[in-house]
Amino acid sequence: MKKYFLSILMVLFVSSLSYSQLPNQNTNLLAQVDEHGSSYSALWGYRAPEGREYAILGCQTGTAFIDITDSTNIHEVDFINGVTSSWREMKTYSHYAYVVSEGTNSFLQIMDLQYLPDSVSLVRTWSYAGYTKTHSIQQTGAYLYLNGGNAATSVGGVAVIDVSNPVSPVKLGEWSTEYVHDCRILNDTIWASNIYSGRISIINATNKSSLQFVRNFQAYPQQTVSTHNSAFTTDRKYIYTTNEVSSPNGKLNIWNIEDINNITLIREWQPTGITTAIVHNVEIYGNLAVIAHYRAGIRILDITNGSNPTEIAWYDTYPSSNSASFSGCWGVYMFPSGKIIGSDISGGLFVITLNNVLTGLTNNYVNSVPDNFSLSQNFPNPFNPSTTIKFSLKENSDVTLSLFDIKGNKVADLIKDTRDGGSYEYKFDAGKYGISSGTYFYRLEGKNSKGSFSDTKKMFLIK
Repeated sequence: MKKYFLSILMVLFVSSLSYSQLPNQNTNLLAQVDEHGSSYSALWGYRAPEGREYAILGCQTGTAFIDITDSTNIHEVDFINGVTSSWREMKTYSHYAYVVSEGTNSFLQIMDLQYLPDSVSLVRTWSYAGYTKTHSIQQTGAYLYLNGGNAATSVGGVAVIDVSNPVSPVKLGEWSTEYVHDCRILNDTIWASNIYSGRISIINATNKSSLQFVRNFQAYPQQTVSTHNSAFTTDRKYIYTTNEVSSPNGKLNIWNIEDINNITLIREWQPTGITTAIVHNVEIYGNLAVIAHYRAGIRILDITNGSNPTEIAWYDTYPSSNSASFSGCWGVYMFPSGKIIGSDISGGLFVITLNNVLTGLTNNYVNSVPDNFSLSQNFPNPFNPSTTIKFSLKENSDVTLSLFDIKGNKVADLIKDTRDGGSYEYKFDAGKYGISSGTYFYRLEGKNSKGSFSDTKKMFLIK
């Protein structure tokens, strides 16, 4: 009886090790937004020309747009309906969002973001011959890359879409030798994740109307399982790949790609203290890698040494278990402000920040919080018809940026809202206000719990 009892204790002990979770490390939860029940999927981010930041969240019945600029008032501003689907992905170009899913006849939705923070509008739903659904989407410059589904003929490869005219896309070339789950683009070269073979195919896309296969490599040793997605380090020496499998549980792999003909595996990576959860997506921002790791949540790595990353922070969006299950954190995105968003399949949107881990860690992607409030001289100056105004806030403040004519009459309030501490820029277009050539003044006024501040500078419009 005693031996049986000890056996039960041992089983429980081992089980607790498998599913234990260390406390959240170096992160702070700003908000969790769960407005649409379960079955959340991918997400992406959009930073508007005036510096406001928005999370774009895939939901079962459509796409949610959530303003995260003011950490004291994170809220959904609009929702665009779509075909019901448990998978929805999106990317942005200019002031448009492009949304795809695997729902029947979901096509490509094009949404105009220029009216944020008030609203988002569905411009059109676009398709081409044979195309009805997509598994994932990538974007580089004025090109979209539609992956899987029936974006490409035959086995569902990758199709290149020209969005130079953002609301009138044009399909260019495609590659359909293997099914493409996702891809990354580096110097006009597509690195396509082939989910069913465990390979990554390298495709020359210099001529986007005629894609040319270069070579592939086995990014996962078992040829019948998933190579899910990938991301490049900033120095382009390494590619990080994810393997979305449950047996054995998928890990992050790091490959040296300096010699394209001799791509070598450097190491595998798993979260601190966890050997059971499945990796899903990886995104890289400067010398930080942010990972959606299903039941292990949001994981943040210092990749200053790209071949040997160090985990510096994490937030578990699914704290009840770390088992090898396809549930928990789906996607991640990091904003220039340093805010990180993660989508959890059952929990919705999580908005977090890092606690002091960037101190002493150079990251050219993330804007540090300035020491003081400041208003910079617009550039160019004189200008016609547009110019950029930069300003910095030391902390969360009510802020107004106003324009005045030479007589001191107010022309317009360019910005009037609440923002977190950080650096911002506003792209002023004189054509929108119908003003004539001359001298104008712009004034920044702010107020917070510690007092108020203001500054005024002169600008010259020459037509």
